[in-house]
Amino acid sequence: MSIVITGATGQLGRKVVEQLLARGVEPSTITAGGRNPQALQELAATGVRTAQIDYSDPDTLEAAFSGAEQVLLISGSEVGQRVPQHKAVIDAARAVSASVVYTSAPQASTSALILAPEHKATEEMLAASGLSHTVLRNSWYTENYDDAIRQAAAHGSILTSTGSGKVASATRTDYAEAAAAVLISANYAGQVLELAGDEPWDFDELAATVSDVAGRGVTVNQVTTAEHVEALKGFGLEEATAEFVAALDANIAEGLLAESDGTLSRIIGRPTTPLNQYVTQLLAT
Repeated sequence: MSIVITGATGQLGRKVVEQLLARGVEPSTITAGGRNPQALQELAATGVRTAQIDYSDPDTLEAAFSGAEQVLLISGSEVGQRVPQHKAVIDAARAVSASVVYTSAPQASTSALILAPEHKATEEMLAASGLSHTVLRNSWYTENYDDAIRQAAAHGSILTSTGSGKVASATRTDYAEAAAAVLISANYAGQVLELAGDEPWDFDELAATVSDVAGRGVTVNQVTTAEHVEALKGFGLEEATAEFVAALDANIAEGLLAESDGTLSRIIGRPTTPLNQYVTQLLAT
């Protein structure tokens, strides 16, 4: 087995490499690809092969995928550029007939989630590629709220426009374990897996959790989407970024990140990381 992990210098990709090694995968059969030379050097110290990979440079993909049997395509981080970048990865995988595992978004083919269209397009390209593939529709990362959790612990308030919407988040480690399990098993080929945390939570629950862990009262400041945009601009965000962040909160308010059917915990063989456990660990550091 020869596995290429794209985006391995990112937070999720690096954890996938760690999880594969923890499962006894021979390091020499893993190629960790990414754009960060220092991170690649650190990964090389674990015994895995490394490769410079840039989704926008097909030559790097061709070189990295030589001899690959499997490719983990971790979604690119450049919103608006994902479709052509992902196409380049799929084309490179097709050139060596490698199977593909792709990290997508919840209900990508039908959801109104602001992030869904690029993921839907990528899933359609995979379906048309003729390659064996598996789609991991990862829900939200609990780590997305690290800053909000720290600020709530320090200042006693959380700003949001999510209303009563819930978030079925899980940690990057949870999702990385699932990706590793799928990569080393033949049982998931051709499947679309909706992955999410076991216990969806809303911002009142987040505030209560931070309050319990930090030992101070935490209030939730619920605002409208328009008010949220203005507040974020006041914090220094550019208008487009502020509108994007507020749109994500609006998606949460609509319930687009609330679903969880337990698939993630079944794949990793344990419950997903509880919110209280994560907050406790985060604030301890």
